[in-house]
Amino acid sequence: MELRRLANARRIATVAAVGGAGVGIGAAGFGVLVGQAALAKRAIGPRTASAPYADASFGPSTGTSLRLVVLGDSGAAGFGAAFAAETPGALLAAGLAAESERPVRYLCMAEVGARTADLAAQVERARLVRPHVAVIMVGANDVTHRVRPPESVRLLTEAVAALRVMGCEVVVGTCPDLGTVGPIRPPLRWVARRLSRQLAAAQAIGVSAVGGYAVALADLLGPEFAARPQDMFAADQFHPSTAGYAAVADALLPAVLVAAGVRSRDVMPTSPH
Repeated sequence: MELRRLANARRIATVAAVGGAGVGIGAAGFGVLVGQAALAKRAIGPRTASAPYADASFGPSTGTSLRLVVLGDSGAAGFGAAFAAETPGALLAAGLAAESERPVRYLCMAEVGARTADLAAQVERARLVRPHVAVIMVGANDVTHRVRPPESVRLLTEAVAALRVMGCEVVVGTCPDLGTVGPIRPPLRWVARRLSRQLAAAQAIGVSAVGGYAVALADLLGPEFAARPQDMFAADQFHPSTAGYAAVADALLPAVLVAAGVRSRDVMPTSPH
């Protein structure tokens, strides 16, 4: 049954990822995009730091604990946050502990620069701690490195399915809207927005089909990031700031609470399972 559901998820998500994926630019337009991509990369600058180490325990010191893990890329790891407590995983763990009134052990498996292909190794590390809830945020690097959407979605659904087999509930924050990144100028911005949102839509279909909860970060946060880039982005203009990560955690927390059994499903604006 699990294999059949995974195969169906791959087929549905592949259709969604491929449908309408053409960008429609000619050779001259492609040359403009390549040049703008180089300029954007220089504006963002090289990575000279790492994400804060945020593994910790939250909530009361006694009681039956919940284990929360976060997998994915630099956004999942909290790159750009000044302190560990400002990373999305730590914020989610603190929120889960407060709502559940139970101890929460948080561990971060996410890695700066990770793509969806790196999830399999992260899942294996997560297996060792037997998590109750896993949060995945991934996809932006797949877009910037031109990973084919069907391949990206296949790898994501396999990771979610593997976690579900462990008995772990999974929440996925789908690919953010890369069109909100300041150094990416039109027309590259329009292409980045279209590709990232297409991937996010396909991710949501695949994740839901294998029993995960999909949270559409681009829809929930894209307008705010676009309207207030000076507040929502870190100094590199690419990763979220402290305020940006707080918004990410606020968007994900309702689904995390549902996944942990703290709240009922009818309070979550997304479609689980």
